[in-house]
Amino acid sequence: MRRIPLRLWALAALSAFLQILPFPIAGPVPPWRTVFCWAALLPLFWTLLANDKTENPLTVRQAASLSYFCGILWYLGNCYWIYQTMYLYGGLAKPVAGAILILFCLYLGLYHALFGVLFAAFRRRFGRQSALLLVPFAWVAVELARARITGLPWDLLGIAQVDNPLLTRLAPITGAYGLSFIIAAVNALWLIRIRVREHRFTRPLLTIVGVAIIVVYVVGLRLIANPKVSPTTATATLVQENIEVGVANAGPQPTTQQLLDSFSYLSRYPSPRYYLGIPELPETPSVYLIRQRSLADGDNSGNQQLIPTDLIVWPESPAPFEDLDQQFRSSMSAVARAANAPVIVGNTGLEPNPASRSGYTLYNRASFINPDGTFAGHYDKMHLVPFGEYVPYKDLFFFAKNLLNEVGTFEPGKDRTVFTNGGHTYGVFICYESIFGDEIRHLTQQGADVLINVSNDGWYGDTSAAWQHINMVRMRAIENHRWILRATNTGVTAAINPYGRVTAAAPRHQRTSIQVHFAYEHGLTFYAAHGDLFAYVCALVTAIALALSFQRKLAVN
Repeated sequence: MRRIPLRLWALAALSAFLQILPFPIAGPVPPWRTVFCWAALLPLFWTLLANDKTENPLTVRQAASLSYFCGILWYLGNCYWIYQTMYLYGGLAKPVAGAILILFCLYLGLYHALFGVLFAAFRRRFGRQSALLLVPFAWVAVELARARITGLPWDLLGIAQVDNPLLTRLAPITGAYGLSFIIAAVNALWLIRIRVREHRFTRPLLTIVGVAIIVVYVVGLRLIANPKVSPTTATATLVQENIEVGVANAGPQPTTQQLLDSFSYLSRYPSPRYYLGIPELPETPSVYLIRQRSLADGDNSGNQQLIPTDLIVWPESPAPFEDLDQQFRSSMSAVARAANAPVIVGNTGLEPNPASRSGYTLYNRASFINPDGTFAGHYDKMHLVPFGEYVPYKDLFFFAKNLLNEVGTFEPGKDRTVFTNGGHTYGVFICYESIFGDEIRHLTQQGADVLINVSNDGWYGDTSAAWQHINMVRMRAIENHRWILRATNTGVTAAINPYGRVTAAAPRHQRTSIQVHFAYEHGLTFYAAHGDLFAYVCALVTAIALALSFQRKLAVN
């Protein structure tokens, strides 16, 4: 293979670094860092348009190698938390945890390599400028492949702009893929303007065209009816259990009854302390110390009064709650009756299975309890976490079974379930499922007028993952135009409005609960009705362009 200049490897590494910056790294991402996404792909595109040391265009293999290098570095920076999760919470040796992270990056980096292959093929067939025009279609097509083939659409490029109200107007139509398309297109257009041949009016004309596109986009969005958020008419109590997970959960442990008593108390008496926005951001208002004195502090006799609520949500957590346990069922029924409100709680579901060694099949379950205390139904998590809830290829990854000591080996659920009570329908999704926009939309199709996310982000510790996770949940709220009520084990527990804004959140790493206001929304967005249609159109355009590239190669041969 012809040698690749060192400067091209450096440019690929620079692009990886710039792609890391717009996402959370060690806490919530400050708004100024999200600006980097508008130039993050520029070095990679420049690299793929360059020539090798013989001044010939890069071969497909060279382009794939450079893109692969970029992808590996991006995943190392974006998903470094896998290492900490594996050794600190999963109990694996550090070398083994490091090896798993490297294998993860080598595997998913192949999608960047695929993008390099597409880019090189387009350049050889259509030339540099036309290849750049095809870039946003190819980028979205590769993101779609990552979601559909590997099943890990973690931090799609468009998620970086979840706080951009101008761009998120696209999400109810295109999903996060539409934002990725715009970002990739802007990066490509910068390069088109830089590399275009200098004629008298060429660059000024391109500038005018670019400004015109922006103006048309803004005006067009104003003409599109923007769904309004209904006034808040309901309240929910979100419980944050703050239980240590994995090997970190060492030492004497409270009994199941003690945990149930503690969380039942939090369900009845939520804390008056909360954030009015995303925790740990400097701009988040500090008025979260407001006390609801008339309700929380009781009457003049000193008796604490129960705070009325329309819904209580307990998170997915490592607590030993099993739905066949009468102690657990009695406690949850008592909570629902005391509050006269439905309760959604994360627990382990057990179904009799004589073929199993234990006699039961285990499910990661969210149970729904009616206000009268009856268990009305449940939802079993359909998209399980590899190495967290099951071990793929067990014979090969025998060393990872320690990760399952805490949660056991679960079976995936088979049906997406919604719950109806009091004329309202609740759609529940569990933890990792929040990254799959095309799956969450089915809940609104089934009539859910509010979405509930129960999660255990305790596995992430204080890494970037918890913040990356909530940003993807926020995108699901925008895509479906629904409130999302999110109860987590360690945070971020929050209420998210249909525009993706966090309206209230609990402090992280505290055993607490908060009462939040929300509304029931109705109607389907285009995305909720049709899913990833836009992404499939991009994939179709990419496939046609690739077929034309092969057609020319066959003709030459």
